[in-house]
Amino acid sequence: MFHIALYEPEIPPNTGNIIRLCANTGADLHIIHPAAFTLDDKKLRRAGLDYREFANINEHRNFEDFITTVNPTRLFALSTKGQKNYSEINFVAGDAFLFGPETRGLPDSILETLPTDKVLRIPMLADSRSLNLSNTAALVIYEAWRQQNFKGSGA
Repeated sequence: MFHIALYEPEIPPNTGNIIRLCANTGADLHIIHPAAFTLDDKKLRRAGLDYREFANINEHRNFEDFITTVNPTRLFALSTKGQKNYSEINFVAGDAFLFGPETRGLPDSILETLPTDKVLRIPMLADSRSLNLSNTAALVIYEAWRQQNFKGSGA
């Protein structure tokens, strides 16, 4: 229904948490290389517990490969540089959410290719730097899924 794309992820436990998130929400996970670890990393496996087998995980050589292969309905980037609040968007099935590396965020070379209304932010207190990657992914995917009335959840 939705896509979570991690651009050059650096911290295995965050990706492990997002694997678990995808397994529980039905979102597809996309790892855009180069990643700072492999999918069999011990720390990733620990954070993802035994959820990997329940998540649809795809690996892509680079950002262009992700775009060409997935061809998302719409692509939204999450960034502290965004001007639009994520909760102001009406999400639709097939939307993709792109997250940057934990220590540096998405590069300007990618952000500049997107319209400003597709670069979203999570509200934070003034002078805050950023939220944890897996927490941000959870906020966004649950808002998008809520807008779809949690389709497929059985609730």
